[in-house]
Amino acid sequence: MGAQRTQGSPSNLRQLPAVSRLLQHERVRKAIAAHGRELVVHCVREVLEQMRDRLRRGEAMPVDLESVAYEVVRTVERWRTSTLRYAINATGVVLHTGLGRAVLAEAARRAVSEVAQAHSMLEIDRETGERGDRIEHVRELLCRLTGAEDATVVNNNAGAVLLAVTVLAQGREVIISRGQLVEIGGAFRMPDIIAQSGARLVEVGTTNRTRLQDYERAITPDTALLLRCHPSNFRIVGFTEEVSARELASLAHRYSLPVLDDVGSGCLVATEQFGLEHEPTLQESVQAGCDVVTCSGDKLLGGPQAGIVLGRKEIVQRIRRHPLHRALRVDKMTLAALEATLRLYLNPQEAIREIPVLRTLAMSAEQIQRRARRLRRRLQAVLPTEKIVVHLRAGMSAVGGGSLPGQQLPTTLVCLRPLQMGAQQLARALRWQQPAVFTRIEQDEVVIDPRTLLEAEVGALVQAVACAIDQCLGGEVSHA
Repeated sequence: MGAQRTQGSPSNLRQLPAVSRLLQHERVRKAIAAHGRELVVHCVREVLEQMRDRLRRGEAMPVDLESVAYEVVRTVERWRTSTLRYAINATGVVLHTGLGRAVLAEAARRAVSEVAQAHSMLEIDRETGERGDRIEHVRELLCRLTGAEDATVVNNNAGAVLLAVTVLAQGREVIISRGQLVEIGGAFRMPDIIAQSGARLVEVGTTNRTRLQDYERAITPDTALLLRCHPSNFRIVGFTEEVSARELASLAHRYSLPVLDDVGSGCLVATEQFGLEHEPTLQESVQAGCDVVTCSGDKLLGGPQAGIVLGRKEIVQRIRRHPLHRALRVDKMTLAALEATLRLYLNPQEAIREIPVLRTLAMSAEQIQRRARRLRRRLQAVLPTEKIVVHLRAGMSAVGGGSLPGQQLPTTLVCLRPLQMGAQQLARALRWQQPAVFTRIEQDEVVIDPRTLLEAEVGALVQAVACAIDQCLGGEVSHA
């Protein structure tokens, strides 16, 4: 702004402009016209109070009318600007939880838009005109795709597990392997979920090895449920042993007990075709005889955030009747996106083409290398070579999102080596572009992984890199 900075002191509080003067300033009057008087008055008082606090602490700052009015307008704009905004994922982490996990297929995006902009047949029977059941939009699809007798959906997988354990084991014992008492992102801790359900946890086996007889020895008249839990982003390697879903289901059924299999990732296709290790599918858990199977909707399934519950009809019906099911229900937009995503799986090859998560995993090393070379050429055309080096090198992408822990896919990285600033400075500048760009830092370079870039994002990414370097170094960058 160029305004003189006033050294903070209590006596300088009097130099702050009054509310009435600020409201008459041209910038502030325009803000009132655009955003309404109530919000602007609130922001004027907010800014003045913050400045008083800083002056009392002895901070130096400009307190003239023009400077304070500028801060008021910035504060108003901050309140009116969404913080949940579009971002470019150049990290190479396919299911990046911080960046919203799965990108929805075009069909799912269209379905969300359709139900968001008008009334929809969410809970109504077209034949009778009477109230219906919202879960019917996806129930038959889930059963068709997995072989389950029945299905329902709640708002996330933690809710699905909590609901199922509450229904099946409240006040009684749940047996689980010590190696599956995991904590994943967002502080989801399996022991806490079981405790919250009102059930009592019984641990069996050791951290790295659990055998079938460990479960059998722990069964008592008070046992209500045997539970398997997907390790998510946690993996034990080396001297390990675990009980398969089929073995556990067979044991449980000998004692007339149900098995809950939390498979987490919601995989419906063979991951081996992508060059990855086998990930248990929902179909396999159902076929193994598990009575209840739960998973997330926004991981390998590639849909919206949701908790899917599959299994025996009698048990799923009990789950749907429980009051907690109503508290955890999904909204119309989630159901629209999930239904559209599931319909793509009716043709598995179409699902791989159309669902971004699967399409990204299916990209070959040659495809990614070609994309990396094109991106390097476009960046080199606009960046000053004496200030930044752009080069390619081999690297690895991660699946992320608590799926396929420890497994990676080969990629070609586009590396930016700034010569007159740090990599951290450039990465931060990229995060503050519009749209924000999120990258990795490796070997003191900013790394862009083309695997997670959408084709339509390349131009915006190049522009963002040019602007970020321009801001950090001062204008020697072409923005063509």
